Amino acid sequence: MRRSLLLATQPKDREVLSFGEYELDCLTAELRRNGSVLKLQPQPAKLLGVLLGRAGEVVTRQELADQVWGSETYVDFEHGLNSAIRQIRIVLQDPAEHPRYLETVPKRGYRFIAPVGDRPAHSQASPVAEGVFSSRKRIPVYVAASTLVVVLVVIATLSSGRRWFGVAKHERIRSLAVLPLHNLSGDPQQEYFSDGMTDELITDLAKVSGLRVTSHTSVERYKELKRPLPEIGRELGVDAIVEGSIMRSTDRVRITAQLIDAHSDQHVWAESYERDARDVLGLQGEVAQEIASRIGIKLTAGEQTSLAGKREVDPAAHESYLKGSFYFNRLNCGDFETALKYYQEAVAKDPTFAPAYSGISETYFYLADWRCWPQATFAKVEPAALKAVELDPNYGEAHASVAELAFSHYWNWAQAGEEFSKALQLDPNNAGILSSYAIYLISTGRQEAALSEMLKALQRDPVSENTRLTYIYVLYLAHEYDSALAQAKEALDMFPDSLAVYYWVAQCYEKKKMPDAAIAAYLKSMAHLPAEVKSRRIAYQKHGLPGYWHADRQFRQRSNRENDPVVEAMYFAHMGDKNRSLEQLNLAYQQHCDGMQFLNIEPVYDDLRDDPRFKEILSKLRL
Repeated sequence: MRRSLLLATQPKDREVLSFGEYELDCLTAELRRNGSVLKLQPQPAKLLGVLLGRAGEVVTRQELADQVWGSETYVDFEHGLNSAIRQIRIVLQDPAEHPRYLETVPKRGYRFIAPVGDRPAHSQASPVAEGVFSSRKRIPVYVAASTLVVVLVVIATLSSGRRWFGVAKHERIRSLAVLPLHNLSGDPQQEYFSDGMTDELITDLAKVSGLRVTSHTSVERYKELKRPLPEIGRELGVDAIVEGSIMRSTDRVRITAQLIDAHSDQHVWAESYERDARDVLGLQGEVAQEIASRIGIKLTAGEQTSLAGKREVDPAAHESYLKGSFYFNRLNCGDFETALKYYQEAVAKDPTFAPAYSGISETYFYLADWRCWPQATFAKVEPAALKAVELDPNYGEAHASVAELAFSHYWNWAQAGEEFSKALQLDPNNAGILSSYAIYLISTGRQEAALSEMLKALQRDPVSENTRLTYIYVLYLAHEYDSALAQAKEALDMFPDSLAVYYWVAQCYEKKKMPDAAIAAYLKSMAHLPAEVKSRRIAYQKHGLPGYWHADRQFRQRSNRENDPVVEAMYFAHMGDKNRSLEQLNLAYQQHCDGMQFLNIEPVYDDLRDDPRFKEILSKLRL
């Protein structure tokens, strides 16, 4: 009978070790989350078993090396151990800087810090333990504790007054999600207003440093998906949820908020708010402050000033801004153009409204970065971003735009790092900024820090297609193809029709030299173009993956889409034409093309790295 991969000192009845939503089967070395098997290679699984078997203790690196690889085996323990620890962190989605499970003890080793339960392998699985807080008061992300729900119910009559519920006893709350506010106007055309108000309330709450707030992109699926609040809390991995409704009437806005404990499903507190439409930003700030107060978070002086010092805004400008954000969040070239018009409308109506300038800056950036408009569009990003910073130095999104431009276009790595740091100090829960920072870090050679920041983003945005996609991309850039494919599988379980996920699955298989698997995924990524699927399949059958890429390049040219030198360099690299790829990279350097910032880590260029011409370009970029 095959023995356990774990230590021989493990008691025989401890065949399944559980922690949070995870369990490790000691006999099969299978790691599962909520019953689903996760991909973890044998050595990381064995290492995890050692740590689970000694939960709460410091296990030295030498002990782990001896017990996982054996004291008589001569291998590179340092590299192997670091790689195994990294794989464990990835599969558990556990950042090194803020661990829930695996703590690094500097200069000594590692300690598993979460409570560990055990049961026989074939017995009925026990429910997730309730006492999941460690002695350090860390809060597990995927196990819900008490859940705070703020239900923003807007009363159509706009009657004045406030109502209060008795305060229920609840556990320490350090994370929450704001569910989409219901539009009570009866007019579907007003959805942009309720969506925008949801996003702005999330933004205000996300500025509270002692609170982890789930991003809008993860909660928007619950607009149509009706589930019990405790179930939503578990899915989002939060202690608290914010849901509700909103409605405008002429020049007034009214919000009613209530807090609900997810374990007991009981109301904790409720209150109604009413303001003039010009003071809608102040209304949101007041709601955010009250929530922080009710869950026992003490705001810093800066946070109090930020939330209490909200300026009045022209209602028409605010409406245009919300419409711009509504279209921007659709993430396609046509809607970016529509969003830009609304943002420009907003600044025309209120030239002192910083978020609208930030919206203009971000939209110009995406229009250039996505090749919707020519690369010259990057020149329009900085003036709008700097104007937003001038109007509101504490607006994190504006600093993020400056950082993105410094990273993608000016190749000023130091300025990019400084601006990303400022942005995250001001907006620490912004999953978009965390994701962009992770890409910056991995591109500048800081892989461990990049994966840690990406895990933070995933904690704050666990069921967002875009954040999941970015995580896959970062793992691809890290050359962690198996981990990327495992994350892609999870993403496809959530978003089975995601063409973009299939594209990156194909890229990973291509780099793993699995062409049949790669072409299958590439063709799935083109499901919206059935005629192209047929022609690409034929091209692959005749000429392999180079034939596929040749057909893709021709399609792009027929579609009149811009093929700048970076795009061309990548095509030629895929087709194995090193000389033409290097020619295009030189041209891309001369033209300051977006995409060169990835040159040092982009896997498609791996076959060029030993070429002196490639090394010369890297030297010029100071990468």
